[in-house]
Amino acid sequence: MLKKKLVILNTTLLLGLGSFSIPAINANAETSASISSQRSDIQDKISDAEYKIIEAQEKLADLNAQINRVDKAVEENKKQIKQTEEDIKTTKEEIASLKKEIKDLQDRIEQRNEILKERARTYQENGGSVDYIDVLLGSASFKDFVDRVGAVATIMEADKDLIESNEADKKDLETKQTSVEDKLSSLTDMQLDLKEMQKQNLDKQAENEKAKTDLVAKQQENEAAKAKLEKADSSLAAKEEEIKKQIKEKKEENLNNLISTTTQATSNSSSESASSNDSSKKSSSSSSVKKSTSAVKSSSSSEQKATGGKSAAITAGYKYIGNSTYKFGGGRTASDVANGLFDCSGFVSWAYSQAGYSIPASTDALKNYGKQVSFSSIQPGDLVFFDTYKKDGHVGIYVGGGKFIGSQSSTGVAVVSMTSGYWKGVFNGRVVRL
Repeated sequence: MLKKKLVILNTTLLLGLGSFSIPAINANAETSASISSQRSDIQDKISDAEYKIIEAQEKLADLNAQINRVDKAVEENKKQIKQTEEDIKTTKEEIASLKKEIKDLQDRIEQRNEILKERARTYQENGGSVDYIDVLLGSASFKDFVDRVGAVATIMEADKDLIESNEADKKDLETKQTSVEDKLSSLTDMQLDLKEMQKQNLDKQAENEKAKTDLVAKQQENEAAKAKLEKADSSLAAKEEEIKKQIKEKKEENLNNLISTTTQATSNSSSESASSNDSSKKSSSSSSVKKSTSAVKSSSSSEQKATGGKSAAITAGYKYIGNSTYKFGGGRTASDVANGLFDCSGFVSWAYSQAGYSIPASTDALKNYGKQVSFSSIQPGDLVFFDTYKKDGHVGIYVGGGKFIGSQSSTGVAVVSMTSGYWKGVFNGRVVRL
């Protein structure tokens, strides 16, 4: 009887212990589910941070490429400026030498004029004028006549040679003056243009460096945020693991003492926790997949498609918009093309070469290469000219809608309006159709 009572008492105690253990296990399970939810949110934020880091890395790579292009353009322009300065110095030396030569020519002309004046004065003193017939008829003998004929012919020929020599020297002087002045003017214009381009490139260089500094700082901020989130996730993971361990220990401790319903309830609680964790992971995975898909679609939609004919020349340069730099004399070598370094005529020539055309690479040659048409009949693919630092100093390809694509000194390759602003003011009306 006593044994029976002890068994009943033990059973009661076990049931009591079981009833106290169930709330503890449920509380731990709820805490685990809460931590799992927090981890899911943190992992989503980690995915966002990783996406931002990758995006910043891509932007940094593009920016570094642009920095390299601008740096190369700056160096090339430095060489051009130095060469132009040397050419200007040489031309000025030529002008100085020419001035001395001019003075010598003028002195010789003055000397020849004095000889003619002296001869005229001598003629006047001997009777006001010289009648060559009288000289010839006044000869004393035939030999004297022949000698006088030779002397008169020599004098007349000498006078003629002096006059012709004066005229030749004057023409030579005028030709040299025009040639040297034109050369100096052209070099001076080129120097001004190169210095303006260099100023724009240096400004762009400074902008790129600032943008790079900002981007690197943002990258460091994203990486720090990611590291902080990963640390928080690691801490929560440790807590979650500890709670799971406690739940497991409680289950093992009470497994043989709790009734089957209590065991089932504990099992259900654990299953709900696992289900919540799986759902959170799927949500995080889905979020990452959506971001990846969005990035691919964005990249795909930005691609340009070129077609044949003149439209291929128009669209050929689209890939360089935002990825090029103006370089005086650029676009004529494989290295320049690979690095996006063009001047206006070099770009136009290269763009048309992509469509199968072989055309010159200078504005002076291009303006007379094709057929000139009126602006009222302009079509996409026609060449348009602008008076910048000189007449027809800039050229681009008309794309329609009052716009043209070209390599501008301020932007590199870009599509701009020619019906408003600066380009409207310098458009000279010249339209050439190839």
